[in-house]
Amino acid sequence: MTDVYSLLREFADSWALLVLFLFFVGAFAWVWRPGSRALHDDAARSIFDDPASPEPALTPTIRRLPPSCATGDHR
Repeated sequence: MTDVYSLLREFADSWALLVLFLFFVGAFAWVWRPGSRALHDDAARSIFDDPASPEPALTPTIRRLPPSCATGDHR
């Protein structure tokens, strides 16, 4: 009968190594999959978001000039 250490060592040298390698390759492929750039960019910018402040407007505010400025009449 073999001791437990030798049995676990043999398992770790063969099947566990294969499983961990496949996990690493799968995690690498998951990160670099097409279409994940937007998720990663959002996660990268999330630390700069202030949850207490309101969301900024997506379109700039357009200020209209008074009629006197539009015609050039500055009296």
